[in-house]
Amino acid sequence: MQQVKDDRSLGELFAELSRETSTLVRKEVELAKTEVTQKATRMGRDVGMLAVGGAVVYAGLFFILAAVALGLMALGLPGWLAALLVGVVVAGIGYFLIQKGRDALKRVNLAPQQTVETLKEDAEWAKQQTH
Repeated sequence: MQQVKDDRSLGELFAELSRETSTLVRKEVELAKTEVTQKATRMGRDVGMLAVGGAVVYAGLFFILAAVALGLMALGLPGWLAALLVGVVVAGIGYFLIQKGRDALKRVNLAPQQTVETLKEDAEWAKQQTH
């Protein structure tokens, strides 16, 4: 095995190390920004689902109230019961959407995992370079 001789001075080596470290830090910051942006976009969609679910539940409340009014006005069970059933079904759908959005939000991990991993790899690489 043949060793390669490097004729650079210690100052040149430290200057190169400084440049490479600076480039590495900039790339890691860029990666972290990209990763956080992607996660925030996904989280925005989940919040939207919560909002839509809330609106559907709100509409369901109106059907339930209409059922009560129809029950009082009609005095006939079939109309009142039909409106009440519609309101309960709409409220159930809204509840399902809210639960789905909430569960999706719980699964979101905002930590930039890829950046953390590459930082660990970079630290290990730097450690190996100094030995």
